[in-house]
Amino acid sequence: MNMTHYMELLATNQPWNLLLYMAIPVILAETVAITELAVLFNRSIDGNVRMLNRWAGLLGGVYFAGVFVYLMITAAIPLTLGGGWRGPVDVVAVGFYLFGIVPLGGIALLELRIIGGGGETARLKLHAGLVGLFLVTAHVAMIAGMLSPEVFGGGAAMPMAHH
Repeated sequence: MNMTHYMELLATNQPWNLLLYMAIPVILAETVAITELAVLFNRSIDGNVRMLNRWAGLLGGVYFAGVFVYLMITAAIPLTLGGGWRGPVDVVAVGFYLFGIVPLGGIALLELRIIGGGGETARLKLHAGLVGLFLVTAHVAMIAGMLSPEVFGGGAAMPMAHH
């Protein structure tokens, strides 16, 4: 059975790839998501929970930026240029995983106060929206990543049509 490049990445070099590409970013993002509930419920912009939320968001965004750049250079661009994708499910899995840079990077930029003017309420709303976007993005990547590429007509590397 074929697997997506997403699953292949996580299954290779056990347990290191799983830790580096799944556990670390997801633990940081889930820490943000869980502490986000307390921050929003209490409207707390200071305290230990908010500090944990802030640091997990900042570290998650910076860490995932490194993962994003590395995987773009070593995987996504070469797969695209070489016609190595295993079908639409493969592209969706990897694409949604890499798209995680948008919400995680946004959270880090918010924490650094590079974006998100307009007061604390506006910042809290944007922060919560980015957390939600990451959860959706990560789950789409995981679900697509677990599918066999053959489900939607993929399989072995799909040749690219060059015009």
